[in-house]
Amino acid sequence: MYHRFDESKYPSTNIQMDIFRKHINIIKSSEYNFLNPNELPEVYFNEKTEKKVLLTIDDGYISFYQNAWPYLRDNKIPFLIFISTEAIGKNGYMGWNQIKEIEKYDFVSIGNHSHSHDYLVNFSFNEFKLDIKKSIKIFENNLGYNPIFFSYPFGEWSLSQKKYIAKYFNFAFGQHSGVIDLNKDQFELPRFPINEKYGDLERFKFIINLLPFQYKNIFPEEKIIDDNNPPEMKVEFFKEQKINNINCFSNEGGEWDNSNLEINNNTLKINFRDKFNTRRGRINCSIKDNEGWRWFGIQFVLKSINEN
Repeated sequence: MYHRFDESKYPSTNIQMDIFRKHINIIKSSEYNFLNPNELPEVYFNEKTEKKVLLTIDDGYISFYQNAWPYLRDNKIPFLIFISTEAIGKNGYMGWNQIKEIEKYDFVSIGNHSHSHDYLVNFSFNEFKLDIKKSIKIFENNLGYNPIFFSYPFGEWSLSQKKYIAKYFNFAFGQHSGVIDLNKDQFELPRFPINEKYGDLERFKFIINLLPFQYKNIFPEEKIIDDNNPPEMKVEFFKEQKINNINCFSNEGGEWDNSNLEINNNTLKINFRDKFNTRRGRINCSIKDNEGWRWFGIQFVLKSINEN
């Protein structure tokens, strides 16, 4: 997941184009193909699909159009770009003419990123519905359709919001890290956020080679933390999986550290050390087998705290 390109004053959402080109070269040298987003509905449910890399860009900044788009266009590299309709045409963002220009290419897909790009989990459910419906109407009026892809602003959602999104979209993406496989919830698809801090070449090589870490279920399904801080989190794996050497890190108490784990009957329980005190509570788990490293991440949200 990328945002801005060659906008150094926004390091948390920016990547330099020279580094981005190196990312693309790493993907190519690893002999992975790029996934055309149009193929996702077909390959998602295919148990034997080959590993591919999906590039996604959020927000539709003008720096994407000016700096990354010519490179992606000339090299015909597929990508999925998520647009928040309220920002279209405003200072620093693409306008409809530019969106329509890139949308004509068969290796480009447009995604819906809500209307306001606000902290939607802080909205009442009716306000949330109005925001989504407004974005859908704007897309239909300007492109003639509503995209089948959705990206939750800040990677945040409540269970009721996810169920509502499922009525209007085929896939929805968050900002928790991980590799997509057919057992991942198609309305909670993971992505690896890339920026100046988390875009260094060694880290990029590591995540490009990661394999999907499959699981059967994650509890709780509701990702909003309120009175249940910290939540009681369990991950149910498949019977044939060996998870004894699993390793998890989490950021409760404001610090990243090893998670306290219990494993019983192929169910992993995470006993959090403390309450979460930042807006986003994150847990990342990995395991190494004879094929390589496998990874999945989970994100909880404390909606009473606003931070980027």
